[in-house]
This record gives sequence, C-alpha cells and structure tokens, in this order.
Amino acid sequence: MENMVISIDGKTVSCRAGTSILEAADQLGIRIPRLCHHPDLKPFGACRLCLVEDEKTGRLMAACVTPVAPHLAVQTHSPRVVNHRRNIIRLMIAEHPESCIVCSKGNRCGLRQVAAQYGVGETHLYPMANARPLEQANPFITRDLSKCILCGKCIRADHELVAVGAIDYNHRGFRSRPATVHEADLGASECTFCGTCVSICPTGALALKGGAYVGTPVVESDSVCGFCGVGCRLAMGAAYEKITEVNPAGGPDSVNGATLCVRGHFAHDFLNTPKRLHGPLIRTPHPDTGESDLAPASWEAALCRVSDRFRRIIAQSGPQSIGFLGSSKCTLEENYLFQKLARVTVQTNHIDNGGFVSGQRLVMHLDEKTGGRWRRNPLSWLDSAESILVIGADPNHSVPVVSYYLKRAAQRGVPLIVVDPRRTELVKWATAWLRINPRSDLELLNGLAACLLERNGYDAAFIDKHTEGFGLYRYGLSSLNRDRVCRMTGLEKSRIERAADLLHGKKISVVVGHGILQQQYGAHSLGALINLSLLSGGFGVRPAGFYVLIRENNAMGAMDMGAVPNLLPGRRSLTHEAVRKSWEKAWKTTLSPDPGLDMVRMIEAAEKGFLKALYIMGENPVRSLPESDRVKKALQKLEFLVVQDIVQNETTAIADVVLSGAAFSEKGGAFTNLEGRIQSFSPVVSPPGLARADWWILDSLGGKMGNAAPYGSVDKIDEEIRRLVPMYAQLDGRAQGWIGAEQPNGAHPISFSAVVSTEEAPVAEDFPVTAIIGSQRYHLGSGTRTGLSPRIRAVDVQARAEISPQDAEALNVSDAGRVRIVSHCGELTRDVRVNGDLSPGQVFVPTGVENNSALALIGLDALSGARPAGWKTCPVRLEKVD
Repeated sequence: MENMVISIDGKTVSCRAGTSILEAADQLGIRIPRLCHHPDLKPFGACRLCLVEDEKTGRLMAACVTPVAPHLAVQTHSPRVVNHRRNIIRLMIAEHPESCIVCSKGNRCGLRQVAAQYGVGETHLYPMANARPLEQANPFITRDLSKCILCGKCIRADHELVAVGAIDYNHRGFRSRPATVHEADLGASECTFCGTCVSICPTGALALKGGAYVGTPVVESDSVCGFCGVGCRLAMGAAYEKITEVNPAGGPDSVNGATLCVRGHFAHDFLNTPKRLHGPLIRTPHPDTGESDLAPASWEAALCRVSDRFRRIIAQSGPQSIGFLGSSKCTLEENYLFQKLARVTVQTNHIDNGGFVSGQRLVMHLDEKTGGRWRRNPLSWLDSAESILVIGADPNHSVPVVSYYLKRAAQRGVPLIVVDPRRTELVKWATAWLRINPRSDLELLNGLAACLLERNGYDAAFIDKHTEGFGLYRYGLSSLNRDRVCRMTGLEKSRIERAADLLHGKKISVVVGHGILQQQYGAHSLGALINLSLLSGGFGVRPAGFYVLIRENNAMGAMDMGAVPNLLPGRRSLTHEAVRKSWEKAWKTTLSPDPGLDMVRMIEAAEKGFLKALYIMGENPVRSLPESDRVKKALQKLEFLVVQDIVQNETTAIADVVLSGAAFSEKGGAFTNLEGRIQSFSPVVSPPGLARADWWILDSLGGKMGNAAPYGSVDKIDEEIRRLVPMYAQLDGRAQGWIGAEQPNGAHPISFSAVVSTEEAPVAEDFPVTAIIGSQRYHLGSGTRTGLSPRIRAVDVQARAEISPQDAEALNVSDAGRVRIVSHCGELTRDVRVNGDLSPGQVFVPTGVENNSALALIGLDALSGARPAGWKTCPVRLEKVD
C-alpha cells in the first residue's frame, strides 16, 4: 500500500494511504480532542471536536473521518479551529444538565475534560433544557439521557463490537436518542447487559446501577477477570480498599478490547460481600455442650494445627491417606506451590482441581492425541478464518467475548456452522444451523468428513506431510452408513451435504464447548473433530484455530502447573521415568510413579474411609459436584478437612480449619487463558482483615512442615517455574506472554482416529425427555461467587426450566407454571419458561441457581469411571406441579 508524507502543525509524518488525519496526529504525539471516536470503532464524525484546518485551502475537516492525502498540511490548533471547538463545546453544555457534582462519571467525563481544556465554564447561551426521566428498569444500568451528547458510541459498540443490535437511534432532531425498538426496556430487548455501552460512554448518560460508591475511584489498576477461560483484561477502580467498579482495560493487544460480559462487569460484588472470610478459623468444641463450631484464630495457630494434624495422619495411615483439591481459579504460582506441597512435602499424588468437573480429562486426551499443538490459538485468528464450526458450545452464555469474535467473523462473510440441539443466540448469525438430536455429534462429524472425502474437499498435501493413518481412516469412512447418520442426527441428507459444501476446500476453525467435553462420547467426538480439522489442512496452521471453551479462568494453568493426579508441571507424564527423575533431581525428593486419585475418586475414598484428610483450596465441591448430600457426608467422614477460600460457603461450613485467602484483585500472580495467553497482574486493594494471598498461606504452611527455604514472593516462584517449566519461559511479570511448545515431539505427525459410531440407546419409557444441563450468562459453574452479587440475583428469569410449546401444552402448563423434573438419580422443581426454540422432548435446566440444584439430576458416577456417562444430558420425565 502506498505511503505518503503529510504535515501536521509543521511536523512531517509518513503514513499509509487510508490512514485518517487523527491517526496520523496520534503517531506524532499531537493530541486532537475527540468525544465520538474510539480506536475499536469505525470513525463516525459525530462530535466534530476533531476539526482541523487545511493550511492551503482553509477548509475545516473532521480529522477522524478524513483520510490523509499527498502533500497535505493541516493545523490542529489554529485560532479558527479553537474558536469552532469552543462553540461546539458551548452548544453541548447548553443542553447538558448542571449535575457534575453528583454525576457518577466524575472527573472522567469526556465533555467535562474537554471543556476544562478549552476554558469553557459559562456558555453565555440560553439553556436548552433536555429533561429526560431516569430509566432504571433493570438491575445493571441506569440511563440518564439528559446527559447524552449523541456521540453514538454506545450504538456503534453494540453493533460493531458485541454484535447484538439491541439499541439504535430513535426519532430525529432534538428528540433523537439511543433506544431499543419501540422504546422497550433493555430487559425486554436482546441486550445481554455486557456493560460495554457504559464503559464506552464519555458522559454520565449511562451508569452502573447498584454501586455503593458514586464518583471517580480513588485508584484504578489493571487486573485479569477471574470468571471464565477468556481472561479479559480489567480496569478495576477502588476507594477505601474496596472495589467500586470494573471496566474493560482496553488496549490493542488485550483479548477483550473494549468489551466485557455481564459477569465481568457486574458480578464482582462478591469481592465486598459480608460473607468474605477475614481471618483463619479453627473448629473448637464448646466446653458445655460438646458441640463444635468455627472460631477465629491466629495464622500461627491455624497453620500449626494443619501441620500437626497432617504429620499425625501421615504417621498413622501414610501419605496416601491425604488428598489435595486445588483450584482452577487460583494463580499459576499458587497451583504450582499447591501440587509441590502435596508431592514433595506430604508425598502424595492425590491432587486435582475444579477443572475436573468441566472436562479436564478430555483436554488431557486432546493433548495426548496432538502433542499439545492446539494450545496456542489467539482468538484474533478468527478475524481471518476461512470457515468456522461451532459444536457443543453456546458461547453467548458461557464465554461471551468469544461469541463477539464469532459474530464479527460472520458479519464479514465467514461461513459459520453451528451444531446444537437448541436454537442458541449464535444461530441468528450462522450460515447453517445443524439442529441435531442430543448425543449425536459423533455421527454428524463422521458424516461431514465422509462428504468431504467423497467430494475431494480435503487438503491432500497437508495430510501427506503432517498426519498418519489416513488410509485406515478413509477406509473406515467408506463403510459409513449415511442413512444411519441421518436417522441418529435427525437431519436430512441434504442439510449435511450443504454444510460440507460450506467447508469444502477451506481450513476449519473449530470451536468446541462443554456439550462435547461433558458428554458420554466426548473423547470419540474430539477425535472426530481432530480428524475433520486434519482433513481441512487446518490443525495447528494459522488462521485455523482449535478452540476449547474452558469455563474456569485458570483451568489450563492449573493443569500446566501439575495440579492433576497424573501430570507433573509442564504437562509431563508422571509415569514417564525420565521425566519423573528430572523433577526428583530438581526438587531433591523421590516421587511415586503411581497417578493419584481424581476429584470424584477422592470423594469416594473419603466415603469408604480410605482417605483420612483433604486440603481444598478455592473450590466448593459440596455445591459444584452432583449428589451434594453424598459429597457432604463423605467430607464429614474425614478425620481432618482444611478449606482455603475467600467466602463462607457450603464446604467451609464443615471444615475443621478454614484458611482465609485473598481474591484475585487482592494479590499478584498470573493466569493462563484458553488461547494459551499468560497474563500477569498485581493487587488492586489489600485483602480484608487478616486474609492472605493463597501463595503466602501455602508458602507459610510449607515452612511449618519442614520446607527449608520459603519463597517469600511471587517473583521467586515465577523464577523457579521459568527454570523448570520451559513452556512458561515468558512468565516474567510482564502484562502478558504466551506459552511455548509443551511437548518435545510437537512436530511429529498426528494420527487420524479410528471411525467410531455411537450406540443407539432405546428411549426409556419412564424417562422419555432429554434434560440439557447448561449455564446461562449470569452464572458460570456452581454460582458460589455470582450468587453473591445482588445485581445478578435480581434477574428473575434465570432459574426457569425451559420446555417446548408442545410439551407445555401436553403438561397443561404455561409461563410461570411449575414442573417437577425427575431422573433416575434425583428430582427438582422449577418454574417454567416456554421456549419455542426447543424441540419437543427436551428441557433445558440452568446451573448455578437455587444452590446449583440442576446437578441433582445426575450422579457422581456420571463423571468418573473408565467410561463416564457424562452429565451434559440425562433422561428425565416432567410432571406438572399444581
């Protein structure tokens, strides 16, 4: 592209054709005022504050929408330009209410800042009253459109960044305003309450609702969101050691840019909840009644109690009688210390983390199949994707920022195929929606591959160079029964063929969610997805990413740090002798070669009396696992239970010792997101009371149990991780880096998986309906943290079970009616929402609400064993509740 040299205020700059004058000025460090411009939005030219003057013609131009031209020379602060800007500001303020002193935008108001810059106090104009009532019909956003300057940022962000289209301009002239269709409440629109409009608004026209603090935060620091695997970069505002607001930190290199989701923006209320733990607690018997209760204690007393009890149990029953359940939400450093405390100090491999619940086993399987070559996949690659296949995923609810990437790609014309039994919000943007029957994903993937082979729509050169086993795979597909595929999936042959045509000759970007990771045939379906990606020539090749939508913010990092029963840090196999010997040398210890127990098997071992003690950090298994009563009773059978957490919950209530940890905003460390991006962060505020960072607690406990040299700082832990885990060479305290290759054989050919078909299970007469268990955007996981947000709890429809109109008619129930949902494991009762997007014979049951009671429908055995049944779906029956 042609470069040209222009002059701005007498300074020359070379820039590419198509660059705006505003961008060129920014390159020179010349600040031109702007209110409607944002680097992530298309130029709009609404506010006209960026006017500049052409030195040759005297023409005034809006710098944000005027491209550079050869030999152009402009002045940005000539007397004429300054006079026009002052008049524009005066006109804006004449219509603006005089409420700065009570406005939530405070000193960050863009209009106030530019008025101060140009010395506009009194306008000397007749005030143009534009009184509008406050609109507060939802729990999240207050609209005061008397402060709106019609910059259009909220509308453009809605359409261009989050791609929802809930608001647009309504009316004309003086009555113009951003609003929903027919001026309906935001709650009745397609708005997802991501809060992007609030963050991007330059005035106080849009404000957060329900905050306890009004005005400009005293301090503001960057951090990383702790809710899902995307790892959005946050700007957290604080006052008096309390988090008061959360906004996207922005920046061209951040994963989320100017966007967040409803959880990231509004659910951080849990940081200030009255249920926060402010210091250690020790269970102490009452001298009169003999009953015991948790009572405050010093750190010295609490750590000594844990150390002494662990030593006694090891002496009596051996180290294998103690288990460690780590956290997919704690930092890399904390998970590294946690597993090291277990393996080196206690000498047990009974280690796992909360990522087990959301498909950790299949992520390991994916690593084994591919040598870890899927791990580094920037979401920005979706911007240039050739085709996208979304299967078993509803990113609009689980990881909304990923859905923004997908919708923007669809807007650019990228073929988007959505595979889901339900009409999810992403279907609106899909080129093709394959509405399959539940649990038939594997059959569909085999059918798509067979169509591509039949049409020669595969990359033969890539297959020859980078794969093996293609001949056997091709032979397996040649005998595929296409009629059976159609019968199992419920799709016509023409629909499968049309989807294959959309993928023909294109590298496929795969987006896979918990509909695959948590189902019975998940491992085989993952293998079929890898096969399809290899066929297209896209596996591990930019821009064709393979994205696994991990729910927990640091589930990938916890696995990388070895907080799992069968892997050492760096995802190296515990059973591999050379690997184990290298870690024994580094840690100066001896390691058992036998993999330990996973999360569910530890519960079963406690139930049977084999496990005597359990150390839980940052997890709430009584709420997050199925059969909560059974889990609670198993934990109560332990001789000793230690729980390290930030809030009081169902699991801390039964602990013998509670160690009060710090939330992510109160400590330093790093997380690894689903892209393979390592993000470091520093504390924004101090922990409450005597609470301490989890790494400090682990470091101190290690000292009590005989570790010779405590680390004393996060930097020292990072130094050891960098030295011993090569894939984390970029963990050096910078804002972000990327993981390296995790396996030395990463360049070896990837084998095609054998063609496997699912069994045709007969419909049980007692349980003729399929329950689909999933999350909504307000909650992710068990709801331990999001359930503590008053704003999230105020959404009154989030707990409703969704059924089809046909099933509602058969049961004679309507919206707000109640049904009992009964499975072979348990039952629950929920209010009903009739959803025309569901097929007859399906019921959607949201998790995270009503004490996460949706898991009452499944058993612990659905998560464990050689062939776990999975818990994404289960057979149920529906009964009307009068």
